[in-house]
Amino acid sequence: MSTALLWFRNDLRLTDNLALQAALTQCDNILPVYVFDEQWLVQDKYGFARTGSFRLQFLLESLQDLKSHLKELGSDLLIRRGRPEQIIPALMEEFECSQVFCSKEYTDEELKVERALAKKIKLSSFHNSTLIHPDDVVFDIERMPEVFTAFRKKVERYSKVRDAIPSPTSIASVDFEGDQVPSLDDFGMELISNDERGVLPFKGGAMEAWGRLDHYFWDTECLSTYKETRNGMIGADYSSKFSPWLANGCISARSIYQEVEKYEAEVEKNKSTYWLKFELLWRDFFRYTAMRYGNRIFHAAGIKDQPRQWKYQPKVVRKWIEGETGDALVDANMRELKLTGFMSNRGRQNVASYLVHRLKQDWRVGAAWFESMLIDYDVCNNYGNWIYAAGVGNDPRDRVFNTQRQAHMYDKDGAYRNLWLSKQVKM
Repeated sequence: MSTALLWFRNDLRLTDNLALQAALTQCDNILPVYVFDEQWLVQDKYGFARTGSFRLQFLLESLQDLKSHLKELGSDLLIRRGRPEQIIPALMEEFECSQVFCSKEYTDEELKVERALAKKIKLSSFHNSTLIHPDDVVFDIERMPEVFTAFRKKVERYSKVRDAIPSPTSIASVDFEGDQVPSLDDFGMELISNDERGVLPFKGGAMEAWGRLDHYFWDTECLSTYKETRNGMIGADYSSKFSPWLANGCISARSIYQEVEKYEAEVEKNKSTYWLKFELLWRDFFRYTAMRYGNRIFHAAGIKDQPRQWKYQPKVVRKWIEGETGDALVDANMRELKLTGFMSNRGRQNVASYLVHRLKQDWRVGAAWFESMLIDYDVCNNYGNWIYAAGVGNDPRDRVFNTQRQAHMYDKDGAYRNLWLSKQVKM
């Protein structure tokens, strides 16, 4: 009997998991495994924890949910900590696995691990995080449109979103004893207390992801007004808030898209329902950008290869991080991030623009801080958005946000700034 090692990465779900489907189809038994890669459990060159406590807590909750669902279907989860390229071959030998099934990733560190593993074992990887499967686009990745609008129009006209795959009803596994999901304390981090001012008490896992979708679509029908409210900054329902679950793969973009289509058929179809699909395509755009440009999305000059004299002044950056720049909109957003691990999309655009265009600091330190802090950190989205903000990404225009004007437009009564700043903002 053949046994497959199913290596979970950023795909912590059983529904619409192409790697899981292939493993169950091609092998008699599976061994589900998750590895805490030690390269993401260290400090970066700026002294930031690469995976901060907010991110890690959400990940741990997602793993607990995954483990519970695996057990319901007759399996369990092995959890290890170290280097996947060393741990996985050892587990394959111990459990006599014939091959490894996993989701594809698109950036350097993850690809290096895949290449190292492929030299030692049989590795099959699948596109589990994109909305549009790369086999279904009409252009070669090397010739993908550089501007989002052109990308969107081509994809919308010529490509189709594949149907999401249902969860299996049972899983045949080898005989093994699953591991307990570790705690923050096991990683030397303190338990996080929710700040009641936060937009949502985020909790990881597929069950929570689907619960959030049911709330936003079916219970409240907030999807019908998404386009009008998406630039808000206070409260749970100004936007979908799906991003943390998408980043960890607790729910797939295909599943969300399919639910939007169902909503359009059963409730209503309008500009807001389209706009959520539009935002899912933005997510794909940054994935395809990473596929095309590789490590250039991490370079100071970005994908444009236009060198700029970026500064890195630790004291200036620290004031930005702590929300002590003197710009009320920037400071309020940065404090929300530090205390909750989340920030609105409108806030992210403003604080990024302020760091690179007003403070003249290297955009890469901002990207690194977001990587550490954001519960919805996604490498392609994060670096795609930062090079975009810094003027070295896909947008031919060099966007500079006037934070005073933005505050007037999106926080006219000062409610958001007053919520997060210790003193009242004078209007």
